[in-house]
Amino acid sequence: MSQSMLRGSVSAGLLKLSIPIVLTNILQSTYHLIDMFWVGRISSQAVAAVAMSFPMIFLLISMGAGFAISGTVLVSQFSGKGDQQRVNEYSGQTLLVTGVFSLVFSVLGYFATPFIISMMGSEPNVTKMATSYLQISFIGLFFMYSYMMFQSLFRGIGNVKLPFILVFIAVCFNFFLDPILIHGYGPFPKLGVDGAAYATIITQGFAAILGLFFMFRGLSGIHVRPRNLKPVWKDVIKIINLGLPASAEQSTRALSMLVIMFVVTSFGVIGTAAYGVVARILSFIIIPALGFSMATSTMVGQNIGAGLNERALKTAKRAMQMIFTVLTAIGVVLFFASGFLMNIFVPNDPIVQTEGAYFMKVIAFTFGLIGIQQVISGALRGGGSTILAMILAMASLWMFRFPLAYILSYHTTLGVKGVWWAFCISNITGAIISFVVFQRSNWIKNFTTDFTPTGRRAIQQTINRKY
Repeated sequence: MSQSMLRGSVSAGLLKLSIPIVLTNILQSTYHLIDMFWVGRISSQAVAAVAMSFPMIFLLISMGAGFAISGTVLVSQFSGKGDQQRVNEYSGQTLLVTGVFSLVFSVLGYFATPFIISMMGSEPNVTKMATSYLQISFIGLFFMYSYMMFQSLFRGIGNVKLPFILVFIAVCFNFFLDPILIHGYGPFPKLGVDGAAYATIITQGFAAILGLFFMFRGLSGIHVRPRNLKPVWKDVIKIINLGLPASAEQSTRALSMLVIMFVVTSFGVIGTAAYGVVARILSFIIIPALGFSMATSTMVGQNIGAGLNERALKTAKRAMQMIFTVLTAIGVVLFFASGFLMNIFVPNDPIVQTEGAYFMKVIAFTFGLIGIQQVISGALRGGGSTILAMILAMASLWMFRFPLAYILSYHTTLGVKGVWWAFCISNITGAIISFVVFQRSNWIKNFTTDFTPTGRRAIQQTINRKY
């Protein structure tokens, strides 16, 4: 538990947590950008294949992220209370639950991939590459989930430096391995799009093993012992009850991308490639929002665990102010740099460049609103209201984005540009609805103690002793 989370400047506490998380997420997104950079040197069809796969990979990440979020909520609240034993126990149970789900999703996803990709109806060559790329990704799902899990658990206790270091090592490894496996150098065969998937599995597996080593040796604030992996059903149920709504929330975002991909692919390779490149750039640009969201979850959770509910609310409000300012400024820059960025990733196709630049310009000025939504979701999750966060995500994406994408693209003269405008409108409406719900402030829950006057005094005495 860090003093900056429970005392002193809220802004300083947020920055202390969020900056390493943002840097870590930038490195994480570099995986996808490096893949897209090297694959873009093959052909537009190769870019389209990776673009078709990305929503499914995002869906996989999202399903696992839900259980990572539940672990973060519980670990952060017990860390705020100062109960190290329960921190260790919940970390072990979270690893157990995530491991089981990763194996189930891996088997189901591998065999479902050909059906899912074929439904998107792209060109045969693109479909073949996308199917192979996605099946390889499913094989490495256990490593992907373990890789996410150790990051989330360490963040829950406020240790954001170790995840950054391990992800940095993995990305550097991937930087060198990606071109070797994609294009083939020395004794390595040219694997094309498949090479990007193999490089990701190898490097994430390496980082996951290092992270688990630190966790099981108790070197960085969490010490998981073999006995902590034995199922404790009341803890497993609590993790699942928190994790399933969080998974549904994250998966809703991924599913909306997947469903919209069905709409986009119907307009041909140009729209598919443009959507794929912009989606990757967008995932990189909103990293500050995700960092502030995670930092907000941790600070809100620890303050609630310590009985400091007013400070938890103040944390969420300050995070919204900060991220709105940052992302709005980034949006202005991106509006004017859209053509330049598209030229970097698709240098040999000016038509795709033009379409992608238009998409970026349409959504650039709503980045600040995306940030507000992400921070509010982080606050709700840190407060234990994962169901409410799920409902807000579903409302934004399924009540607005997808219906608008379908109507504007198929029933107006906009064509594929209707999808781009659907993103813009749903970002605006989603932020408004989220802010209205947040203002009710009845979403705070506590899993560590009941706040009787005696309990509050005990918690404050614990804080005073520590600091």
